[in-house]
Amino acid sequence: MSTDPRLFIGQDLAAGQGVALPKEDTHYLVNVMRRAAGDTVRLFNGRDGEWRAQIVETGRKAAILEPLEQTRIQAGVPDLWLLFAPVKRQKTDLMVEKATELGVARLCPVTTARTQSERVRIDRFRTITKEAAEQTERLDLPEIDELERLDRVLDGWDPARRLIYCDEAGDEAGEPWGGARGRGQPMAAALAGLETGPAAILIGPEGGFSDAERTRLRDHDFVTPVTLGPRILRAETAAMAALVLWQSVHGDWR
Repeated sequence: MSTDPRLFIGQDLAAGQGVALPKEDTHYLVNVMRRAAGDTVRLFNGRDGEWRAQIVETGRKAAILEPLEQTRIQAGVPDLWLLFAPVKRQKTDLMVEKATELGVARLCPVTTARTQSERVRIDRFRTITKEAAEQTERLDLPEIDELERLDRVLDGWDPARRLIYCDEAGDEAGEPWGGARGRGQPMAAALAGLETGPAAILIGPEGGFSDAERTRLRDHDFVTPVTLGPRILRAETAAMAALVLWQSVHGDWR
């Protein structure tokens, strides 16, 4: 594995076509990583694979790099989305970071009846996904949707995309977490019975989904309710657990 710094850029990459780094990446490369003219860097943009580039010159506001050769061809991630209800900022940031590391193609923040936070910063999410992709050898960044209400997302859903809905509740009123009746299948068992194809995982807020949301979700043929075991997981833990299971059964961990 190369020890050269690895940076995501928005510009096209081609041999001999100079690239000017923005101020933030220049600061990281020159002041944090202590690289200078003549050193090499790895660049990727989500379209042209990964390239080895040489630093031509450095300045206070920009560094100029020259791509030399393509070292990896472009490769994507499985067609998996993560729908999640935002929680406290630090925990939401962790979900975004780990989802990027685990190969999610699209991040879809949604509001539900019990969502704790109805404000997200998409620019912050982009910074987090960029850094996570740079560190994990990923060749692209996940797409990031604006915050949307869950009911509106369901209104426009493509039924060809399986929605795996993580729900720890049952249907028995008065029993802790709704008792045993009406619970989803264990996720590993449910995944084993599904065909590989476009999919999304839905993680609810702390406190779970409302009765009305559960009823609507289960009324759709494209929804598969699942459970993540006997313990009630925090939202960020549930997201990571569900992504690991899906990648192991249907993703690029096989």
